[in-house]
Amino acid sequence: MIERDEILKIISEYDKNHLKIGCLGSHSALDIADGAKDEGFTTYVWCQKGRDAPYTRFFKSVYHNNKLIKGCVDHPILLDSFKDVLKYDKMICENSILWIPNRSFVTYCGIENVENSFKVPYVGSRNLLRLEEREERQNYYWLCEKAGLPIPKEVKPDEIDRLTIVKLHHAKMKLERGFFTCSSSKEFEQKSKTLINQGVITESDLEKARIEEYIIGPVFNFNFFYSPVSERIGEEPLELLGIDWRFESSLDGFVRIPAEQQLTLPESQKYPIMTVVGHNNCSLRESILNNIFLIAEKFVKITKEYYKPGMIGSFCLQTVITSDMKPVIYDIATRTGGGTNVHMWLGAPYGNIVWRSRMSSGRRVALEVKRAVEHDLLDYIVT
Repeated sequence: MIERDEILKIISEYDKNHLKIGCLGSHSALDIADGAKDEGFTTYVWCQKGRDAPYTRFFKSVYHNNKLIKGCVDHPILLDSFKDVLKYDKMICENSILWIPNRSFVTYCGIENVENSFKVPYVGSRNLLRLEEREERQNYYWLCEKAGLPIPKEVKPDEIDRLTIVKLHHAKMKLERGFFTCSSSKEFEQKSKTLINQGVITESDLEKARIEEYIIGPVFNFNFFYSPVSERIGEEPLELLGIDWRFESSLDGFVRIPAEQQLTLPESQKYPIMTVVGHNNCSLRESILNNIFLIAEKFVKITKEYYKPGMIGSFCLQTVITSDMKPVIYDIATRTGGGTNVHMWLGAPYGNIVWRSRMSSGRRVALEVKRAVEHDLLDYIVT
């Protein structure tokens, strides 16, 4: 792990009056760039050739008389491979660019490089990004258990006696999921064999899979922000910005088909794939909000205990709400969540309430940078 003192030395040489915002061109990059422009920052987005059109063409910044009139990506930089961004660390530092990590950055560049090789200041918690790797012994499940947070019960393959979900990577799409459900050990063996034969999952990934009780209920992703700046100046540091829910292919197509027709599908179409393809904005009953804040506070507290300095900036608690109105955590993002693009321009509903203006997740990151400079607290928001 790159020591924080080394990052603080690098940030001490940044031009604080001309800071810029940078990220990898995938996942939540448009939210990050759009929010940065709301707060007046110059934006850099590193894009992979063949996947660059949103950043190099359709949302590229257009200026007339030095005034931004369209778009949000000032400087798109083309790469042969996402991983090539690792070669730009000196350029990033020389241009006083603050890096906003997203899931694509970790997935395509590798957690070892993210932790140990990319010597640029992250706005966020570098040492918490590994928690999202489910194969790790000390992952977010481990941390939730330490904090006493509600998570689904883990099940072994030969103990499956209820509806369970098997969590593992998709064999071909690096960022996606090869999840499947089953209700018995026999069904587990049958489905896993079929999905392996179809090339959706691999045997090696299946051996490392997390198998847990499937919690039946609606899914809500809570996009939070924890502000070291607010904490230092005596304001409430924990903010709920917005809530989203996801669309999954081909699962969402399956639920539109009558059950009788689902049973007649051929083997190649029989099992739904849970690949996330989009998100939507939503709200929560106010009577449940209190529990959500208590859970988020416990999570932040446990990160400070085990991963100093603890949670910085954006994080997302992905939950299922049970029939007795209790949230259960099934996933955690220790950076900007995957659904925050629903906040662009309109802002996130709860964030708008807090700040009395349009406050998207991307803008909240940029605002934290601006406030950190104003209060001479930039060292507290980077790792």
